[in-house]
Amino acid sequence: MATFLFVSLLSSLTLSLVLISVTGETLERSFLHPKKEKLTHFRVYWHDILDGKDPTSVLIMNPPANYTGATGFGTTRMIDNPLTMTPKLSSKMVGRAQGFYAAASKEEVGLLMAMNFAILDGKYNGSTITVFGRNSVFDKVREMPVIGGSGLFRFARGYVQARTHVFDLKSGNAVVEYNCYVLHY
Repeated sequence: MATFLFVSLLSSLTLSLVLISVTGETLERSFLHPKKEKLTHFRVYWHDILDGKDPTSVLIMNPPANYTGATGFGTTRMIDNPLTMTPKLSSKMVGRAQGFYAAASKEEVGLLMAMNFAILDGKYNGSTITVFGRNSVFDKVREMPVIGGSGLFRFARGYVQARTHVFDLKSGNAVVEYNCYVLHY
């Protein structure tokens, strides 16, 4: 009797797993099949404002007091930076870069960037892309991966190229041009 129950349970479990995997495969194929993957390129200007009455980048962690390195290793900032059409902050805002960046290198000024570009205008209004990667800020061009997205950027992948447009040593404020190349359905 115990053998019969075991064989019945094993058969039921096997059938359940087969049905789950077949259903999952059918669902995925039917969801993606009619859609074609496309490449979208857009350029925005990222405004990192550390000073003034309404900063968009705030310090959330400093390195320990006993750390004396010149790279700022450990410094972490939370951001809600405007994304505009041109380098001027007064130009049309098309989105916000929300997330954080942290000085992650002891050898150079190298940041870990983790942010969502939340699009607030036009065809992609309400959609996001997620950028997560290394930013060696003194390189002329930095490339970081796009690891996902939402809305019209669902299943997004790709990369961004960042170029510093303006950096003010005194205030720490920066304007960075981001060219985004995103594959999505």
